[in-house]
Amino acid sequence: MKIIGITGTMGAGKGTIVDYLTSKHGFKHYSVRGYLINIIEQRGMPVNRDSMVIVANELRANNKPSFIAEELFKEASLHGGNCIIESIRTVGEITELSTKDNFTLFSVDAKRKTRYDRIVKRGSETDMVSYETFSENEEREMNADDPNKQNVGACMKLANHHFSNDGNFEDLYLQIDSVLHKLT
Repeated sequence: MKIIGITGTMGAGKGTIVDYLTSKHGFKHYSVRGYLINIIEQRGMPVNRDSMVIVANELRANNKPSFIAEELFKEASLHGGNCIIESIRTVGEITELSTKDNFTLFSVDAKRKTRYDRIVKRGSETDMVSYETFSENEEREMNADDPNKQNVGACMKLANHHFSNDGNFEDLYLQIDSVLHKLT
């Protein structure tokens, strides 16, 4: 069982990597976003980025920094096979998943304006924000002293493999295939 964790900036291409690995390489996808949305909907909260951050931080504070990733790993273990856990946002999640055999962390980034244009086009319930709000959200999520809060910047530094996604799909797919070849 290969376990790939994916971290990266908003709109950088985490979902594109997931789509590629699931459709072309048979990985099963376990989504932090999906996990959080289920809880948010059960609580009757609005599905937006603020709710996701609040619920995620609360779950981590009430349990431990790696809680969400551990829950997704448990589910993945029950089903077996190669899997992707997306989106890793705390160092605690990386620390915990690193204890598992065959864990690798991918990081993806692109220029901020490119990423903003992508999320506007994507148009999900958490993406309908101004460029200013997008930038503020990103700054809030990049660094944190509290281990229960998102620290994407630190997570990206801990990644085993870094992808630049300023080009087209094919450029990104070539980078992914090169890394997968090394992991075999």
